[in-house]
Amino acid sequence: QVQLVESGGGLVQPGGSLRVSCAASGSILRINAMGWYRQAPGKERELVALITTTTGGSTNYADSVKGRFTISRDNAKNTVFLQMNGLKPEDTAVYYCTADVVSRRGAPLNAWGQGTLVTVSS
Repeated sequence: QVQLVESGGGLVQPGGSLRVSCAASGSILRINAMGWYRQAPGKERELVALITTTTGGSTNYADSVKGRFTISRDNAKNTVFLQMNGLKPEDTAVYYCTADVVSRRGAPLNAWGQGTLVTVSS
């Protein structure tokens, strides 16, 4: 079993900043990539940002957040961060952490967190 626990969501005014974190734990041999998706009310879940855990850590961002959001990771702590700057009301959503994991039994897993709500409103 692999658990992902998100933290750091909340209410922020437009133009403000927020950082969300996600820590992975459990039967983990290796994490290949971690990332964030989001789902706004009445909309489908969409990719926000992904980062691989290889040296240098390649990243991928949704066009809507490029230049405003930054994904980073702490491999030693199996943790991924999403720094969100210049937040807009349309960024309001539940943000879900995800991880591509190889378990200690050698099985590939795609784990998801329970989600953290980010609300951008004045």
